[in-house]
Amino acid sequence: MNQPPPQHPYQPYGQPVPPQQPPGPPGYGPQPVHGAYPAPPFAPQPFVRRPPSAGGHPVGAVLLGLLASFLVALLYTVLNVATYKDQTLTTANALYLGHALLNGAIVGLLVGLVGGRSNGARIGAALVAALGAFFGYTNSLPLVYAVESTPTAAWDLLSYEPFFPAKAWWTSEADGGVDWFSPLGLVLAAAAAYGIAYAMGTRRRA
Repeated sequence: MNQPPPQHPYQPYGQPVPPQQPPGPPGYGPQPVHGAYPAPPFAPQPFVRRPPSAGGHPVGAVLLGLLASFLVALLYTVLNVATYKDQTLTTANALYLGHALLNGAIVGLLVGLVGGRSNGARIGAALVAALGAFFGYTNSLPLVYAVESTPTAAWDLLSYEPFFPAKAWWTSEADGGVDWFSPLGLVLAAAAAYGIAYAMGTRRRA
């Protein structure tokens, strides 16, 4: 007659005894069950697209704008000296304001393309364009005086009155008062440079 299998004293219902895990090294807790892994302490963050930065090269943009403004002002100075005898007051004012707008447009275009969204580059463009409009006119006055008289006389005049070009720029030839076309040219140059730099920089980084 077959005998029933012996029962474990702690398993009165005949259930099989689970295999015993070998003890781990001293100082360590129980080993994890196969298939259950603890979560990593630092889960990688999902990729998030960052908004575009200002980008561009503000310092290089302003230096490039300064070079362009100098060249445009130089061309205006040469044109002013070459045609001053044939210019009326209206023609002179139109050439001055046209040069101011052209200077601001070229400087703003270059600064916007190179400087990106940098607000400092835009302010620099406005200052550079205004200076170009100012020096383009004032530099032509000593040259005109040198053509009318002699280079030596022009040098003596500048030595005696170094601010003569700036005073002539500010003073109206018609009545001797303030020539409001002069500061208007600076405003036009600065506004054109800043506006075009802003438009080109925003379009470039859109």
